[in-house]
Amino acid sequence: MKNKEEKKGFQLLLILWFLIGASPFVLLAGSKERPNIIFLMTDDQRWDNMGCYGRPEFNTPNIDKLAEQGVVFDKAFYTVSICMPSRVTMMTGRYMSNHRVGFVAPEDYTLSQADFAKSYPAILKSAGYRTGFIGKVGFTVTEKAQRPSTPPEHYYKENMGHIFDFFAGSETTDRKGFEIWPEDDPGLQEIYREGRTNTGRTLKTGEAMLRFLDTQPKDQPFCLSVSFYAVKHDSNKDMYMPHYELFKDRFFSVPGNWVEGDNDKLPSVVIENARGVRLHRERSSTPELYQRLVRRFATQGYSVDQQVGLLVDKLKEKGLLENTIIIYTSDNGRFQGSHGLFDKCLLYEESVKAPLIVFDGRVPELKRHRREDALISSVDMAPTILSLAGIEPPKSMQGRDFSAVLNQTQDMSEWRDAVFMEDLFLAAMFGERYKENVDEINQNLINANKSYRSHGVRTDRWKYFVYYEHTPRIEELYDLENDPLEQNNLANDPTHAEILNKLRQRTEELYQKAIR
Repeated sequence: MKNKEEKKGFQLLLILWFLIGASPFVLLAGSKERPNIIFLMTDDQRWDNMGCYGRPEFNTPNIDKLAEQGVVFDKAFYTVSICMPSRVTMMTGRYMSNHRVGFVAPEDYTLSQADFAKSYPAILKSAGYRTGFIGKVGFTVTEKAQRPSTPPEHYYKENMGHIFDFFAGSETTDRKGFEIWPEDDPGLQEIYREGRTNTGRTLKTGEAMLRFLDTQPKDQPFCLSVSFYAVKHDSNKDMYMPHYELFKDRFFSVPGNWVEGDNDKLPSVVIENARGVRLHRERSSTPELYQRLVRRFATQGYSVDQQVGLLVDKLKEKGLLENTIIIYTSDNGRFQGSHGLFDKCLLYEESVKAPLIVFDGRVPELKRHRREDALISSVDMAPTILSLAGIEPPKSMQGRDFSAVLNQTQDMSEWRDAVFMEDLFLAAMFGERYKENVDEINQNLINANKSYRSHGVRTDRWKYFVYYEHTPRIEELYDLENDPLEQNNLANDPTHAEILNKLRQRTEELYQKAIR
């Protein structure tokens, strides 16, 4: 665009186009009947780092109470386990291989305005919802999709101001490119006033969340997306240190697949090239390092938990809880030393399994608490949010609406039998992302047999994935019913040749659907 006026004109035309195109989807229920929706997402919080998922030493009483009053999903998974593409997937209901918003080439595009207009916040906005966003955005919206996906400037107000009525967020940390609006909201300005006594990024996020509710007009539904910066980045400046006092001497249980030192059972292409191997050596490869790390993650998880408690109290105070849906999840997992890895991305359970709790205040209390084994994918988030609001998801969304699973009207014989997952991140490409010849660099890595990109499927019992750019292809197959910690790769066991071949085919089928 030549100038800001042309940019504004384009955005108005885009909104008008979307309102016309979206009109058949919306207003399936009266405005007073439409629920409020709060989508809570943490950053890098491993699925089992809370009491309701079996580790009470993490001390998450408010999240556990939310779980007791809602539905806890025990088989929810990320389609991609790294922040930028995972967040775009949950916003748009599209697989990474489809939206192509990621850190490294060739999937290193920004999200276009046209595609953002088909995200759940944009659709809810056009349907009359008040929309808010607080915390880490993690991706960039531009007029048209462009490369690289991480430009130096993000201009959130310019690119998202027509979608979010209330915004207090930034790219990756609360210290980088932070923006807030409405600019004339004194409460919001005070929360983020420079020089104010520092209560920490998580507590500030909580304060902004409560401010959104305090400024919410009556008789209008709202959708608030809260993306906590925690539990990623665990230095003292990122934690609320008074909470650390609760955990500084606590001993945490050690997962059975935690590895001291290096893990020589990993594929050599992973050992030699994946970032998680080096980070494990630095951060989680000894008992002392492990305890230090997990105490810090637990501290931040507790800080988030306290904000969840304040949120529920505020909803009760304002008489909103009985018509509000709260969804709690993370953007990806963390190995924390499991498999001799620290990072994420790779398709083992600690990375790709998601915490997912859904509380619906409209459901009678006697019917609220249960655990659910249905296979859920992060690509399902956007269509489900729209469906819960009484809106038909657009055809661009590739995920499945699981609202019928929530209310137990779904015919489970017709539910999915596998979740598709992919890892398209190469650490060696990350440092090259601003170079003009990134595609050539990427191809050279593949030709040198240094690519560990993978994709695969997770079924109720089995996990299969393949490093498909490596020659020869490397495959991994796990019987999670008998080997939940993924210690025994069965891919080369001839007695499992039939299931291996079946899951190879299923992976290819789901991949072809993802790229359409």
